[in-house]
Amino acid sequence: MHVPHSKRFALVLFILLALAAPVVLAGDWAEWRGPARDGISPEKNLPSRWSPTGENLAWKAPYGGRSAPIVLNDRVYLVNTAGKGETLQERIMCFDADNGKLLWEHRFNVFLSDVPPHRVGWASPVGDPATGNVYAFGVGGSLIALSREGKVLWERSLGEEFGLLTTHGGRTVSPIIDGDLVITSGVTSMWGEHARGAHRFMAFDKRTGELIWVSAPGGRPYDTTYAAPIIADINGTRLLIQGASDGVVHALKPQTGEPVWKYEISKRGLNTGAVVYKNLAIVTHSEENLESNEMGMIAALDATAKGELKKEQIKWSTVGWQGGYSSPVIDGDRLYQVDNGANIAAFDLNNGKQLWLQNLGTIQKASPVLADGKLYVGTENGKFFILRPTAAGCEILDSDQLGTEQQPEAIIASPAVSNGRVYFATDSNLYAIGKKSKADAHHAAPVEGLPNPNRAATWVQVVPTELIIKPGETVNFRVRLFDEQGKFIREEKAATWSLDNLKGTVANGQLVSAADGTAQAGLVKATVGGVSGAARVRIVPPLPWSENFDALVAGGVPPTWVSTTGKFAARELEGAGKVLVKIAEGSSLLTRTRAYMGASDMSNYTIELDVRGAERRRQRGDAGVIAQRYALVLYGNSQSLHLEPWQPEVARTVTLPFAWKPDTWYHMKLSVENTPDGKTRARGKVWAVGDTEPAAWMIERVDPLPNRQGAPGIFGNGLAELFFDNLKVTPNK
Repeated sequence: MHVPHSKRFALVLFILLALAAPVVLAGDWAEWRGPARDGISPEKNLPSRWSPTGENLAWKAPYGGRSAPIVLNDRVYLVNTAGKGETLQERIMCFDADNGKLLWEHRFNVFLSDVPPHRVGWASPVGDPATGNVYAFGVGGSLIALSREGKVLWERSLGEEFGLLTTHGGRTVSPIIDGDLVITSGVTSMWGEHARGAHRFMAFDKRTGELIWVSAPGGRPYDTTYAAPIIADINGTRLLIQGASDGVVHALKPQTGEPVWKYEISKRGLNTGAVVYKNLAIVTHSEENLESNEMGMIAALDATAKGELKKEQIKWSTVGWQGGYSSPVIDGDRLYQVDNGANIAAFDLNNGKQLWLQNLGTIQKASPVLADGKLYVGTENGKFFILRPTAAGCEILDSDQLGTEQQPEAIIASPAVSNGRVYFATDSNLYAIGKKSKADAHHAAPVEGLPNPNRAATWVQVVPTELIIKPGETVNFRVRLFDEQGKFIREEKAATWSLDNLKGTVANGQLVSAADGTAQAGLVKATVGGVSGAARVRIVPPLPWSENFDALVAGGVPPTWVSTTGKFAARELEGAGKVLVKIAEGSSLLTRTRAYMGASDMSNYTIELDVRGAERRRQRGDAGVIAQRYALVLYGNSQSLHLEPWQPEVARTVTLPFAWKPDTWYHMKLSVENTPDGKTRARGKVWAVGDTEPAAWMIERVDPLPNRQGAPGIFGNGLAELFFDNLKVTPNK
């Protein structure tokens, strides 16, 4: 039989893909909500009872945390903290799943964040079965890719690069893997079309760390959140469904970030994961509802919809149920969820009717896992439960107090189920319960058939999509086409290229930026068949920099800076000309701001500028400069000068009394250098403008846990207006 060449090639390619398919453990739990991201495991023969002192206790390790463990390829991964006070860091740990032996750990710094120490280690890691790599998203905005052996493969600083907001709440979304992407989200304030503060979804190439797409489908954020995303096939279109900081549930195409539908459910941020029942997305929250004063709701949304959902697309809703932290699970046509007061209830998914209620404690954050006909769940009171739910009620099969009732081992995160065992973390220990010898079944991951590479394209993706480059630098871009269901078609060579707000040339995907040394921010566009996509590029010249803000339009901000729009504005000030003002009015999320002006890999430089503070209702703001992840800050109300890498962790802050008057200009200077012994030295000084610069540095810190690189920036806490002028950034000699 003769096989045409094109078909033979396709057949050979299909076979090669099948042979290259990764072999993964049948029971891997690579994401904190499990293989389907719904809190459900298909495993059988799991324990119905256990004891912290021996029965069905496979092992116990003296490492806890607030995030959920994951299990991948015979290894357990957990994000938590290491050290205390001055030595406190975030870390990801790797254990042998069979015996609990610690295999390796990777520690990394928290920097330039408002998160308090007790909330570090929030997000759960995610594992990639195809590569064996694992990814961690730190509370300070560090997204890190590590190999199975613990080697750092790449790292992105989402705060410096994209203006990611971190707050005293510490809430951080756990990343997920989809194909070749690792996807996360948070409140960011970038530049250009993404300048306004919004909950943004960001997808990175899981192998290289390149940013592939950014999507901002929502409105004004109310808070940071940590809702878990789910990805489900709805009528042939794969959707990422997740609640966000704007009180809206969003559905996006996970390979492109293209918004599909949304439903506003609350005027507060959402923290629970959605689940999918048939073609319905089941969503919950515990905040105030839009159309009633009652707190909390469960709702069934039509997931086949497009655009903003209308009332008729809400199949049913039940108000008054306050399930705001623990994500639900589905068992047939029933939904189980634990409310904020540790009451677990069942609801009929056909109409939202509550079927039964069972109390487990008083405080609840952890999400239940459904496996082998049982629910596994812990409470913040330190009790771990094994439950048997039915349509009529809930039987408590086992209940164990960890710690004591007076000093419990709080359980904040969800368990993981893998190969005959249940793994869970308390605030001080990691437990594995089940058989002493775990199951060890393997299977090959499924391989999809090859789609038609010539089907119509409705989405053009230009990658990489977010870059900082130097004048005269050359960059090569790729064009990727997707169909209306968000599925990849092919890479396209024959695109029409153009530039928007950028100087230089672009042809065949290659940008040659202008070498005139000016800062620029614009787009590299590609058009295929009338459909266009774009990559965002900032061109930033090498040091030294000098900026007096005179060239800015009134109300404008420097176009290449991130986290400035809506927070700063250029304004004429009598006697000073044009200055940059930190605005005092606005959302509480905008009050404390770090604005960055360069790449996150810069090092060994000095930043200086003039600052001036007003006084309003007896309140003074705080103003400072940032270099290499250290901040030199004048605090207005406390009349002090701080040198700090991470303000809430005061053990590493150097403080001096410093009286600075309102409506008076002062000059701030911060220099950071990496020393040959592997440490970093930061030094600062401040003096009144017009006075002679002091010969000696006023404040200094030699950091044994150094930040060896970081973007320059400015800090403003706008309790009252702050003014900035005459900025200079120079390389150290």
